Amino acid sequence: MLDSYAIFQQTQRQRVSDGAMLPILQDCEKASSLLVLVWPQLGDFDSLEYAWWLEKEKEVLESKNIAVRAVGIGDRASGQQFCNYTGFSAQHLFVDRDASLHRQLQLYPGLTLALPVGFNLLLMCAGIGSPGTLREVLRGYKGDRAAPQLIGDNEVVRTAPLPPLSGSVFRFAGGKGFQRPFELATLRLRNMTEVLSHWSTYVPDMAYITQRGGTFWFDAGGKLLYEHRDRGILGFAANMSRPLAFLETL
Repeated sequence: MLDSYAIFQQTQRQRVSDGAMLPILQDCEKASSLLVLVWPQLGDFDSLEYAWWLEKEKEVLESKNIAVRAVGIGDRASGQQFCNYTGFSAQHLFVDRDASLHRQLQLYPGLTLALPVGFNLLLMCAGIGSPGTLREVLRGYKGDRAAPQLIGDNEVVRTAPLPPLSGSVFRFAGGKGFQRPFELATLRLRNMTEVLSHWSTYVPDMAYITQRGGTFWFDAGGKLLYEHRDRGILGFAANMSRPLAFLETL
């Protein structure tokens, strides 16, 4: 049986904040539990959206004394851009240039047909070798009453090429207090605009663009409490309406 905690204990990667090679589990000893996120490319939809949820649930994570560490595919420049955009702590983000940690953990490499990697990515975006992707894209447009409201009424979303949008606009698409139609799609468009504007920074090497990630949650003693292994694009959680709902079991 794969011992993911032992793999993390033995893993050193470059920390984004200072470029130092350090154990990724450093300084987690006083936490009540440990959430380790192994992200795909830092310019991937999943990585950016996951970081957004972590920021949204920041108070919950702090109140439960959960230490969060993340490893994403890229280099230090990718990590710096990612943290500047998402607000994720550069102190807690590490980079993996060649997805070697992902291979150690036996995470899904994505579609690997004998085609240029960019074509494999496009096929995955179309749902081939990426179960659930099209359903999740549709959910972003049609809304989801099982998900919380994502954009505050007084929040302004700036997403080129659209004009700045006030969060109150989404009330006209269905109300408030839940994920309204087009609300999630707007946030995803903002992420896409960010990545395309800084593509060479976010994706220094296209070779690993299809690689998927995983979520691993351990108690203070290293016992695995929960894991999720991504099987497709926009499939970074078992419950995409509330990706961090599993933490409520603590």
